[in-house]
Amino acid sequence: MKILLTGATGYIGKRLLPALVDMGHKVVCGVRDLDRFHPPKSIEENIEAITLDVLKPETLENIPEDIDAGFYLIHSMAASSDYMELEKTAAINFRKAIEKTSLNHLVYLSGIVNEDELSEHLESRKNVEIELGKGSYNFTTLRAGIIIGSGSASFEIIRDLVEKLPVMVAPKWLNTKCQPIGVVDVVTILSQTIGNKETFNDNFDIAGPDILTYKEMLLGYAKVRGLGRTIITVPVMTPRLSSYWLYFVTSTSYRLATALVDSMKIEVVARDNRIEEILGLRTMSYRTSLERALSKIDKGMVASSWKDSYSSSGIQNRVSDHIEVPSFGCFKDQRSKEINNREKCIEKIWQIGGKNGWYYGDFLWKVRGYLDLMVGGVGLRRGRTNENSIQVGDALDFWRVLYANKEQGRLILFAEMKLPGEAWLEFNIKDNKLVQTATFRPKGLMGRLYWYSVYVFHGFIFEGLLRELAS
Repeated sequence: MKILLTGATGYIGKRLLPALVDMGHKVVCGVRDLDRFHPPKSIEENIEAITLDVLKPETLENIPEDIDAGFYLIHSMAASSDYMELEKTAAINFRKAIEKTSLNHLVYLSGIVNEDELSEHLESRKNVEIELGKGSYNFTTLRAGIIIGSGSASFEIIRDLVEKLPVMVAPKWLNTKCQPIGVVDVVTILSQTIGNKETFNDNFDIAGPDILTYKEMLLGYAKVRGLGRTIITVPVMTPRLSSYWLYFVTSTSYRLATALVDSMKIEVVARDNRIEEILGLRTMSYRTSLERALSKIDKGMVASSWKDSYSSSGIQNRVSDHIEVPSFGCFKDQRSKEINNREKCIEKIWQIGGKNGWYYGDFLWKVRGYLDLMVGGVGLRRGRTNENSIQVGDALDFWRVLYANKEQGRLILFAEMKLPGEAWLEFNIKDNKLVQTATFRPKGLMGRLYWYSVYVFHGFIFEGLLRELAS
């Protein structure tokens, strides 16, 4: 089949794409920003990439007319405060566009929505399902709860909490029941549902075999990791305090933390396992899902991470919007140094950030991260998706990767920390020299005052960083 895959650069989309190709399908990948799309070279012959932004109807004209089926994997939960209206508008735009094609089957990945009273997040998913279901094609909704896998938002929050806190004083919603499912099972169910007539015009809950409270999930992770943990639940923690609790302890953004807390008060338990009977499969246990996720992390094989989405920073621009580093009206700190070994220098640049740190003045980098966190920024918590590789669009601590060309020895980062302006950091190897350039475009008087106030620290940090990279 010729399949349209929306959200191909997202957490699920990146994992579903190779699975569809392995099944012999031709896949049309719809992405908002082609600069962020980096499919494995082994599957390039079987895919086609198109620019597709469901909030810009003109881009929907790029969808081929001869598609047979499609996946709708687009969510905007943490994109903005009015995400409910955005998601509904996006669904309407998409439905109208694909009704002009030969599409016969559309599959939508949603959330379990079996309660009478839903959180805004789950209500939005339900509204999208209703809008997409009005189309003149066969439609299937797969409803998942907590998805467990390396790089998933839910897994990373669980990992952060358990790894960082030996004793947790937690909100009472930790006693809410849910039914987690492994990301491997999600991908398998999605790939086997597409084109399957037994699933047409119906909705299914997809989940693992274990019904657990969030507290049991945290303790289950601790057991797998061999960690002794104590959790005390209190009834007095308000949703706002709960959101701050998640925000400061885990790597999630405050907006995403607020949406998650709102949802975690509602049970998300599957009604039945009909989809498993139709497809002839059995989903893996919570423990097995955890063990697989931890194994992938240990081997540096994280296929996708929620942190690489724009929603992890709240910035919705495309990478290409910032890739041209400006000069006019900007302050620059440019330094250069002879290098002894080009290959080793490039390797050090490509391993910067995350657990490897910033090679010099790490304490000051951490202080800057904490200060950013205190004013609602991302801080240094996101780290890196992979310790040894970098791709355009990746989150790297409080930076976003704009350009990464290892052969050229050139890397450009854009700051996603809270700033009175915009900032870029570039590394470029020219004529056996490493040129390091920090660029800051101030916004008003506060921006200029900020630059001069940190100028001395920049001289200390950037000179030391350059020296360590070049040595």
